[in-house]
Amino acid sequence: MTIGNNRPGSSRPGSPTVHTKVEEDLHTMAGIDYDKVTIKHNPSVAVLYEEALTHEFGTVISSTGALCSYSGKKTGRSPKDKRIVEEETTKKDIWWGPINTKMSERVFLINRERAIDYLNTHPRLYVFDGFAGWDPRYRKKIRVIASRAYHALFMHNMLIRPTEKEIENFGTPDFTIFNAGEFPANRYTTGMTSTTSISINFKRHEMVILGSEYAGEMKKGIFTVMHYLMPKAGVLSLHSSANEGPNGDVSLFFGLSGTGKTTLSADSKRRLIGDDEHCWSETGIFNIEGGCYAKCIDLSMEKEPEIFKAIRFGSVLENVVLNAESREVDYEDDYLTENTRCAYPIDYIPNAKIPCLSGHPKNIILLTCDAFGVIPPVSKLSSSQVMYHFISGYTTKVAGTEDGIVEPTPTFSACFGAPFLVLHPQKYATMLADKMSKHDVDAWLINTGWIGNSAKNGGKRCPLKYTRAILDAIHNGSLVENQEYENYEIFNFNIPTTVQGVPKQLLHPRRAWQSDLRDFDESLKDVANMFIENFKNFQDEASPETYQAGPRI
Repeated sequence: MTIGNNRPGSSRPGSPTVHTKVEEDLHTMAGIDYDKVTIKHNPSVAVLYEEALTHEFGTVISSTGALCSYSGKKTGRSPKDKRIVEEETTKKDIWWGPINTKMSERVFLINRERAIDYLNTHPRLYVFDGFAGWDPRYRKKIRVIASRAYHALFMHNMLIRPTEKEIENFGTPDFTIFNAGEFPANRYTTGMTSTTSISINFKRHEMVILGSEYAGEMKKGIFTVMHYLMPKAGVLSLHSSANEGPNGDVSLFFGLSGTGKTTLSADSKRRLIGDDEHCWSETGIFNIEGGCYAKCIDLSMEKEPEIFKAIRFGSVLENVVLNAESREVDYEDDYLTENTRCAYPIDYIPNAKIPCLSGHPKNIILLTCDAFGVIPPVSKLSSSQVMYHFISGYTTKVAGTEDGIVEPTPTFSACFGAPFLVLHPQKYATMLADKMSKHDVDAWLINTGWIGNSAKNGGKRCPLKYTRAILDAIHNGSLVENQEYENYEIFNFNIPTTVQGVPKQLLHPRRAWQSDLRDFDESLKDVANMFIENFKNFQDEASPETYQAGPRI
């Protein structure tokens, strides 16, 4: 629906201009000059295509019908430029530190005014009203105000799209994003470290973006907001994918980039609830988003057919390289960035579960990619171990994954999503453990990384077919029923002695090791010490049970 002073007859000489409620709201709460700016409210996908192709340099349509847009210099998030406003209503709750850096209310208002001044210079603005959260009891009304049609289409895909009746009755949004990312922040403003600023004000229910046109800032900004609002409402927010089996059994998958979270949750035998952001309420799991945001580097029909087929009319491709004549995408080309992406509505996935919600999980699966070859392919975790490893969020990066990485490098990201946490990690971990105990949920740590030795010394990644066999055994219950376990030294994991379809010797890292066992002992202790050193960051606020669940040398 297009509204504003571009309506036929709305600006005829001598006739009064009639403004819509959305225009009046934007004028009253933000000073948007509706007499000079055309406001396009929840326009159709086709209109957004036309607007982007007409007004945004470099935008084209791919051979499969996706809109190809470019985010300028920023091709990924800018976590060092994220700020949260310190104000009286929330400052005692927030986990202040390197993740959540303070911004004063005065500086936020300076940036907000700078953003609105810029938006008022545009002849047209795009406003999208949508929802975050599939459970109607907890969903939040989100309003996005942007100067680029690409950004509006992106959020049209990533938020839950309202019906016409819901648009008419939308009312006052619970949170508003002012996306002026084309315009830089003033780096001389107090507290600014660059010309990019991503700031959230919980008291004003607002987010302001300056100096970055990367659309993912909006998606993860709303996730950050939900990471604060949901736990305050007694609902656990989670950086995870989720799927559902034919009997209604739900699995949650946690994992950092490269661990297989997206790949393993995409299971033809199970329905996809969501690929990235979820909440766990008193009635079960619900997806926060209305779409998926998939990495596209090296994408192929053979490896990920469902995602490949989802890239069609209505999808947004970011920062990809196309053939100038055919408009076919070269998914192997990382000339602009390795972080090529596609945003599409979740119903573009054939086995998606709509609406995207289900009952309580039966299994929690923590994924890691251990390049040192000492974490077992599968371990059953106690409730305290879940809290410890959930807070730790361990994986490793290997040579070639990032510039400057020349050997296996440990990475710890609290709750498998530290950049988006607002409260202390122990808060989320305690809520997770409580819910697992109440609903009798099993928890597993799965290593999709190296076995037989480290990545540096000739080990091999655990074959995907073995990891899928492990998941099948978890889902069919055979790893719980009549299963024998053995204890794994130092980490005190329970390791199954057999898994159908997986060679027995691979299940225990020591028996799988293919060189001098003295090297194994050294690697095992090194990794354990990495965990111990990292957990010192959380030791003061972590419960004694959580702390004791870590490795012991």
